[in-house]
Amino acid sequence: MPSDTKATDIDLTPGTAKSDIVVFLYNNPGSGFSAGDIHDRLDIASGTVKTSLTRLNNDGLIRKTEDGAYHALGHRDDLRRYVGSLNQLERMFAVKNYDEHTNIDGPQLEDIDEDELDAEITALEAERNQE
Repeated sequence: MPSDTKATDIDLTPGTAKSDIVVFLYNNPGSGFSAGDIHDRLDIASGTVKTSLTRLNNDGLIRKTEDGAYHALGHRDDLRRYVGSLNQLERMFAVKNYDEHTNIDGPQLEDIDEDELDAEITALEAERNQE
């Protein structure tokens, strides 16, 4: 049985099943969840949930109690920081209305007359050459 006190490197990639499970458990630190609960809440394939939970438990990132419930570890400050960072990014991108800066349906640039543009470039180049 793996020890929940061993120090391990965090080998998680945001957006993967393992990362999503860690985020879920560490966002609910006082609760334990069965593999079925996690499957239902995260909509991850049952086999993927079971495999991920086994690996996370074996790697010391979560713990499994005798009743079969999976829990976040209280002493893993590194994982709490990881989850906090992901939560902050989610809040940051959810709150900001990026469409106001990237709205391609909004007014487009006015049509530019090529002759006017050429004349302006010529005038600017002449001004620069006089300096």
